[in-house]
Amino acid sequence: MKTLTIITGASSGMGREFARQIFPCCMSDELWLIARRKEKLEELAAELTGTNASQEKNQKTAIKIFAADISGKEGAAHFAKLLEQENAKNEISIQTLINNAGFGTYGTFENTKIERQLEMIDLNCTALTGICGYALPYMKKNSTLINVASLAAFMPLGNFAVYGATKAYVLSFTIALAAELKERGIKVCALCPGSVSTEFADVASNGARKEVLHGKSAEKVVAHCLKKSAQGRHIAIMAIKWKFSAFISHFVSRYFGASVTYKFHKRPANPF
Repeated sequence: MKTLTIITGASSGMGREFARQIFPCCMSDELWLIARRKEKLEELAAELTGTNASQEKNQKTAIKIFAADISGKEGAAHFAKLLEQENAKNEISIQTLINNAGFGTYGTFENTKIERQLEMIDLNCTALTGICGYALPYMKKNSTLINVASLAAFMPLGNFAVYGATKAYVLSFTIALAAELKERGIKVCALCPGSVSTEFADVASNGARKEVLHGKSAEKVVAHCLKKSAQGRHIAIMAIKWKFSAFISHFVSRYFGASVTYKFHKRPANPF
């Protein structure tokens, strides 16, 4: 049986960091890196296999890259086909699945193109749900499933309405999966970071803001998530201030939270 570790959205940001931290100690036969940008995946694969540290620590795991758009039902179906084709050649088992692919948009719902918002739902929610569903038949006891949500999942956010809603879905869905899959011995964890130093702001603002303000290190966020997931925790929140924000959200009116963030958390954005 061939064992797999799979990371979506692996070309940059936290997906790239997950690959960097997992590969040196990966026990799977293959590490699958999935994203749209082939050149970025090739750079990452070369980085992982080209370092002396990786070569010394990991002689077993092969890296396979898949340049694919996994968004929506069609993207999830394409992912399912990849699994079916691989399983037909050699029975497979998924040891670790990390659903990291996703994006956000800055600005009010009214002033952001509806097509862009629907694309966000297709990737953040529809694709993630489909990938989980297609992957689960290949997952066994002691497998790990990590879905990347966000601190935005805990409160409706003005100027971030659809993104926050998609991540609230991811968090709710992931916790429900954790309960359902407990008897199968599958560890399920939702990563809920606040601001992280990645390309997120550049994409969300359509180039108006190049870097996330006050972003935490992706390396530390990912390391914390892997640690908490291995411990069987269902939610990973690293920073103290993030934990406080998640806690206090239970005592604040949802409308009040949305109103305050709309008025005082303006983010620059170029028209999409």
